Order: sequence, then structure tokens, then C-alpha cells
Amino acid sequence: MTAGRTDCKIMVRRCLVTFRPFRIFVVGVGFFSLCFLMTSLGGQFSTKRLGDSPFTIRTEVLGGVESRGVLRKITDMLEVILKRMDSLSKLDNTSATEARRLDELSSAINRFQPAGLVEKIQAIAQNVSNMAVRVEQILQNSMVQSRAVRDGTSSQCEVPRDSRFPECPGKVDWMRARWTSDPCYAFYGVDGSDCSFLIYLSEVEWFCPPLTWRNNTSPPTQHTQQAKSPNRQAAFRTDLSVLLDQIGGGKESLSFMKRRIRRLTQQWATAANRLDIKLGQRWRDQKKILVHVGFLTEESGDVFSPKVLKGGPLGEMVQWADILTALHVLGHNLKISMSVKELQGFLGVPPGRGSCPLTGPLPFDLIYTDYHGLQQMKQHMGLSLKRHKCHIRVIDTFGTEPAYNHEEYATLHGYRTNWGYWNLNPRQYMTMFPHTPDNSFIGFVSEELNETEKRNIQQNKVNNMAVVYGKEASMWKQGKESFLEILHRYMEVHGTVYYETQRPPEVPAFVKNHGLLPQHELQQLLRKAKLFIGFGFPYEGPAPLEAIANGCIFLQPKFQPPHSSLNHEFFRGKPTSREVFSQHPYAEQYIGSPHVMTVDYNNSLEFDSAIKEIMRTKVEPYLPYEYTCEGMLERVHAYIQNQDFCAPEPPFTPANISRHVSAGGSRAVGPLFVPLPNSTAVVWASNATAPSAWPPLSSLRLLVSQEGQSCVEACQSARFICEPAHFRFINNKEALRGLEVQCEVIDSEVNHILPAFSVLRRECGLQREPLLFSCAGRSSKYRRLCPCRDFRHGQVALCTDCL
Repeated sequence: MTAGRTDCKIMVRRCLVTFRPFRIFVVGVGFFSLCFLMTSLGGQFSTKRLGDSPFTIRTEVLGGVESRGVLRKITDMLEVILKRMDSLSKLDNTSATEARRLDELSSAINRFQPAGLVEKIQAIAQNVSNMAVRVEQILQNSMVQSRAVRDGTSSQCEVPRDSRFPECPGKVDWMRARWTSDPCYAFYGVDGSDCSFLIYLSEVEWFCPPLTWRNNTSPPTQHTQQAKSPNRQAAFRTDLSVLLDQIGGGKESLSFMKRRIRRLTQQWATAANRLDIKLGQRWRDQKKILVHVGFLTEESGDVFSPKVLKGGPLGEMVQWADILTALHVLGHNLKISMSVKELQGFLGVPPGRGSCPLTGPLPFDLIYTDYHGLQQMKQHMGLSLKRHKCHIRVIDTFGTEPAYNHEEYATLHGYRTNWGYWNLNPRQYMTMFPHTPDNSFIGFVSEELNETEKRNIQQNKVNNMAVVYGKEASMWKQGKESFLEILHRYMEVHGTVYYETQRPPEVPAFVKNHGLLPQHELQQLLRKAKLFIGFGFPYEGPAPLEAIANGCIFLQPKFQPPHSSLNHEFFRGKPTSREVFSQHPYAEQYIGSPHVMTVDYNNSLEFDSAIKEIMRTKVEPYLPYEYTCEGMLERVHAYIQNQDFCAPEPPFTPANISRHVSAGGSRAVGPLFVPLPNSTAVVWASNATAPSAWPPLSSLRLLVSQEGQSCVEACQSARFICEPAHFRFINNKEALRGLEVQCEVIDSEVNHILPAFSVLRRECGLQREPLLFSCAGRSSKYRRLCPCRDFRHGQVALCTDCL
């Protein structure tokens, strides 16, 4: 009873302190009392279950007669409260009188104590508190509006209708309804008036034009010219000691990354010299780059570091180590963050500022992070993430397709997942392998052998030695026995399964298990083995490329049906609809036979035949150029110098393109697209002026897909690759005419399969939302217009003219 009395005293004291002016609280309580009695008594006289209104207490938990008694007591109690509140509102501040009145109020409340009632009243009081605050904000808004009329500034704050800022009116409407949803708005001076909305939306955010009458005091915005420091030239670096110091230590994951960087130091130096010669020492802008490795922060849980020495996944750490090294070697000004505290320090976010947005320019040209880091930046950059997101690059192993990236579209059409929905340009997501052309392929590197090492490997290969791709004992469970028995008939089987004291029981007795090996010892094992065999998991890791680079043949299972988010738990929730037909699609598609064999492990005859063929086949160590240090430096350099997602893309209008041809002594307008010889594709006409673009339009190869076929597949079948940057140049009637498509109706819609057409209905559709241009989209009813491009030998990320 004493505890309940104390709680009530505290509650009432808080009410007295919280609400100013105090009479607003009295009005709030009166309104609350009326609603409370109506809903409570209505529940008594109705046979329906009481709702979940904030003003409702579910009295059905009590007995029928008892509940009516309780309601009478509550009514009496509320009357007492109102009387006491009315008298308290008239009191002076003498502490003795206030204490006596509070005691009277507490005794009135404590005359009855149904179970949990005080807690429920406290919850209801919080709702009243919120209501009172809102009423006070409305009164403040009225005062501000009145002041604006008196001062003559109201006419200066009319909502502008400016074609350069089409979202401004809608954002003002949103602010009118929701400006109290985040305390940061008040932090920046928003007070509920249209003037404060426009000041915020033009000076802190970027949705509205700058107000002319504030030009002398307003900070620069995204739409005003800011004084920029002169560009500095980037110079290649071969000394990695500064980078190693920046990475720091204290975690096994960071130690692993540093060991990898040290081991490949000479290869990075050689690659830098080669690329410097290839580029002809041309000017390269030095960028200020922040790298925030979100998945290794304590705030994200960091489940990776403890597993480094226990057979856990290393692919992400391999990739991040190589990205850091590439950025450093290319000569950029690099800052590395491995914690939220470091992130806040580099971004200049004051401690305790919460989610309030940064003002002024971002202190970095580029930010490389992952999905965990993106979420952390949203928390600590707050609303300004919308303003600065064009600078962000998201390292995303499995890729994010446009339908999942567009928040509103994903929500409305069933593509919403735990990841994605950030409304970035899809090319800002950077993948480990080139499996999602809608994204940018950044990759990683594998160790490159010199000619002497290659000869030694071929001389020392053991023809009947196989190494299994599976470091965790769980990968050896269930269903592996049959094909391992077949393999054992022909080869000596080796494993590298982690264990602490006892041999894992999942590993068959005939397997020679070496335990978890350091990288250099694993490499020596692979240089002796003839076969590297996958179990079907993990997907798309770096190990098969390392094995192939050391002269192994990689044998992997074929998936029938293909694995995807529809039928496999691993892919469920990932922002992609991609179907995976084997454990390592890149190895199957881009490397292939004789280095890679993909077979049905459930077919004993097929598996047996594959083992015999592997033993007969001789291969040399092979590493695709794009996974060498030079290949990665070339690719990252091209992205940094050419990809700019902050500069608005001017609308493309075919009618403005100069493309005159001579005909009978006069000049006529020629077609924009012309057929490519010996191909079904059309290309940009040589006499048509090509708008500035990267990749350049000289690489464009425009094709039509089949029904049910994505542009990824359509381009691959023609030995090209889909290029999403070219969509804006083919999303028009000229492209349809160039492909001789017959359209009776041409509509513009928001759909990730557009531009496309229906042969049966002769309907054509163009894309209205640029963020939904998608190589991955497909439809069984439509054929798609596909902007393919050529690519450099061994470097699928870059077109022939991209350097």
C-alpha cells in the first residue's frame, strides 16, 4: 500500500512539473475523464470485447458485479482528482500547502487498489501527457503565425512552386503533419510555422530553394555553389605500413586482415607499377574516403571475429582487406572506422546529439561501408543520410536488385526484406562477384603465381589427391557419404576441418584431417592436390578461386532446382531473386572447363565419370585477370574517377540529339539506333552525337529479351553484359523504332520490368522511375529492352573504352 501511494505521489509531481501552462493539463484530464467513462461504460452495456483504445481499461478481467463496483470507484476517484487538480492549479508555490494537497490526492487514489490499476492509470496518464504536449504545440504554432502576420514575414514564407524543387510542396505538407515526430526538427529551429519549415527544408535538407531574404545568413546547401579546395593528384603508394597502423588491432579478424595485407605487399606494389604505366601517368583526383567496416563493430554484435580461428567464414574479411589496400595503393586520403565512436568522430557528430542531421558539407568524398554500417550511419547521421547518401558505397556480398532497393515499390509489391529498401542508385551496391549487373562488381584478389611457381606446381602435383572444401564439421553432415565413398575409391581424401581436442565424428575415418590450417600451409596443400571438391556450401566464396590459381580442378554440385529465396533458407530475406544453379556460379560461367566441373552429386554414374575425367585431365594454374591485384586496382580506379551519383543526370531527349545524314544533296534526320552487323543487336548511330556518359555509349548493344527472360540472361546469351547506366538512353520511342517494335499503345509506368513490350497485345511500356531500371527483372508476358555492352578481356566490370 505504501509503495502504491509513493508511485502516485511521484506521478502527480511529474505532472505538475511537466505541463506548462498548467491549465492545459487540467483540460487534458477532463477530456480524458470523459473518454474514459464513455469507453468503459460502453463496454459494460455492450456484448462486444473492449477495444485497445489508449483510454480503455479492459474490465472483463474482473467479475461482472465487481467490475461495476470498480467502475463506480474509478468514477468517484476521477471526480476527486479533478477537484484536487482544479484547486492545485490555483495554489501558490508554498511547499507545505502543496504537500498537504498531494497527500489528500494520494489518499483519494488509494481508497481502492484493483490489481495493476495504478500501472494502467500511469500508462493512460502518459497518453494524456502526449495529448497535452500536442495542444501546447498547436498554441505555440498559432502564436508564431500571429507573430509572422504582425511582422510582415508571412508573405515571404509562401510555399514555392519551382520545377527545380518538385518535392518542396509535398515536404512542407509532411512537415506540417509530422514535424513533432523527431526532436531534431526543433533542434534546428522548427517551431510549426511555414517559415521554419522552409528554412529547414532549404538549409538543413535540400528539398526547397534557398529563401532570398536569408541569403546573407543561410549556410550553403546542395544546390548552391560551395567553395571547393583545389583537387589534389593521387599518387600510387607501395608502402603499406601506414595502412597497417590505421587498421589497428585487438581483434583476431583485424589480425587476419593485416596478415593478408602483409603477405600480398609485393604483389600490390608490382600491380601499382603496371597500372601506372598503363594509365600513362594521367591525372587522378585524390579523394577523401571514409571506410566504416560495420559488421566488425561491437555495436553490430561482431559474430565473425571469435570464429576466425574456429573455421568461421573469412570471405568478408578477405574482401575488406583487399578494398582497404586498393584504396590506399591508389593514393587516396583514407580514414578507417571500426566502431561507432570512431564513425562519429570522423563525421564530426557531437556526442549525445542522437539522430540530428549533420549540417554543412560532408567531410568525405566517398564512404565505403556495409549494411550494418549503413544502419549505424542512419542512427548517427540521422536525417542527413538522405542528403549525403550519394557519397556512399555499400559492400554487399550477394547483391541488391532494384525492386528490393526502392522502398515504396518493395513495400507495395512484396519485395520488402530485412535488407535493401535504401533508395540508393543500385550501382552504389558493390558485390564480391559479377553476378548482379545492376550493382557494381568490386571483388577481391587471389594470390598470383610467377612462371617458376607454376612450373613447380605442375611437376609436384599428386594425381590422386583431393582436398574437401569444408572447414566446419557441420558441413560434413548428412547426404555426403555416398559420393565421398566414390571419391575414396580413386583418391586420397584430405580435409581441413576445425577441431579442438577430438576428431569431429562427422568426418569419415578415411579422410586425412589436417585441422584448420594457416593460409600459407593451406596453399601448400592446394599446390599438391589435383582436386578441390565442394559440398554445395558455402556459396560463392574466395577459396575455389585460390584452389584454381594453385592448379586444382574445382568440382562442385549442380543444383536442381536452383537455390533461391523461394526455396532455400540461406537466401531467404536477402534482397535478390537471383537463382543459383551451382555452388559457385562465377567459376562455372566465367572459368568453366577444364578448370571447373559441375555435376549432379545425386547421380552416382555422373559423379564417378567426373572423377575419372579429372584424373586424366592436366591443367595449369589459372587466375582471371579481374581477381589479380592489377585487375582490382584498375576496376576500383575506374569507379572512383568516373562514377558520380551526386551530380544530377540531365534528362535525355532524343529530339535534341544531332544526327543529320546527307540524302540526295540535302540533309535529313537519321535514326538514333542502327543494326550491328552480324548481330540482332542495334547500336548508337555513329553520326549521332553521343551524350557524355560512363560507360560511354560506344559500348551500348541494344537487344530484346524473350518472354520470361531477364536482361542479365539476354545479354549473356549474346556474350555481352547488361549495363544499367544505359537504360536512360533506351527508355524512349526511338529505341522501340530502332528494334522495329510495333506499338499501338505506349504507356509510362512504375515497374521494374520496363522498358518492355507485349507482342500479343502490341502494348509498349516505358519506365517512369529511374531507380527501378533493372537488369534482373523478368516477366512471362513481356519482352524487355536490354541495354547490353561489351567488356574488356578478363575484366567484365569495364567496357572496351571505359579506361
